[in-house]
This record gives sequence, structure tokens and C-alpha cells, in this order.
Amino acid sequence: MSCGVLERPTLVLNRLWQPVHVATVARSLTMLWNESAFVVDPDDFQQYTWADWARLSPREGEPFIRTVSFHLRVPEVLTLRQHDRPRQNAVTFSRRNVFKRDHSTCQYCGERPGSEELTIDHVLPRAQGGTTTWENCVLACVACNARKANRTPEQAGMRLRRPPFRPAWKPLYHASNIRIASWSRFLSEAYWNVSIEESH
Repeated sequence: MSCGVLERPTLVLNRLWQPVHVATVARSLTMLWNESAFVVDPDDFQQYTWADWARLSPREGEPFIRTVSFHLRVPEVLTLRQHDRPRQNAVTFSRRNVFKRDHSTCQYCGERPGSEELTIDHVLPRAQGGTTTWENCVLACVACNARKANRTPEQAGMRLRRPPFRPAWKPLYHASNIRIASWSRFLSEAYWNVSIEESH
């Protein structure tokens, strides 16, 4: 059984077919086995229980999980049996999520030196009453951070590439560049444009 396949993303919908989060294939199979979710076939929108899904043979070229007695298709979309509340559009403030929002790019010079050379900068410095919030924190390279010091960008003669903002939550898988084509049947194009991970 491939660990890589088990870590692939599965889109999870509520009972109203609204996206609520993304799970790994391993987690989605557990939900399917525990009868808390159905697999959705993106081609015809048919729903499958564990027993029904296990009887289907993998299509040519699609990923599958090899067991002792059969090959199990990898689910790409699930729908929950009980949950019908839409996801709240809130993203937890964290260092990892700031890196995602700012695309690992210094918001002053535009360089991408690597995570070890990037810091979280308070636009309005804490020494001047600035807070640690989405709207006041940006990524800055070590050099720009040192140049700005305990000043505002205006005081330091520096310009932000874009103002910091609170991102809306998007149910995209945080650890992979895999884009699941079938998800486009369930997500608007806006969901593809920001890759922010929810912190659990």
C-alpha cells in the first residue's frame, strides 16, 4: 500500500454538497468505513458506500490502493451523511498561513530567499502599538526587516507590494501541488486562486 496514495487529498462536502474541508485518502477511507460519508463519483454524481465502492475496479491510469484481495479506487470526493452546516470563512492566524498568503515572498522587495531568510514583520511596529493580526503582519526578508526596524513603511521610506489582508478559507490541500480535476465540478474557480491551510 503506497503511503503517497494514502496522503493524496480528498474533497469533503457536507450534505448540501458544499465544500467543508479536505482530508487525506487515509482519513476519507476511515470515514467511508465508519459510515459517516459516501464516496461521490464525480462523473455521474452517484454515491457509494464502502461495500459498493470496494466492488468497483480502478479505471486505467487512475491511482488505487492494493490490498491482499483487491484493488481499491482512490476516492476524490466524499459527502458527509450528517453534517450540513457550511464552513465558516475564517483562517487561523499562524506563521505557516502567513507564508501561504504571501507566497513565501518578501512583501517589500519581492524576493523569495527561502523560509529561513524570511520573518514576520509588523507593518505598524509593536513598539508603536501594532498588533499581531492578519491586517498588520507580512513576510519580510531579513535585510528588509533590518532596514525597516521599528518604523512604519512610510517612516522607513519603503513600500509594501500589497496591503496585508485576512484571507478567506479555501479547501485546498496544504501539502501538495496536486490539482484534482474532478473538484472543479464542486468548487468555483475562486477556490483555486488562494491556497490557505486551515490550522487544526
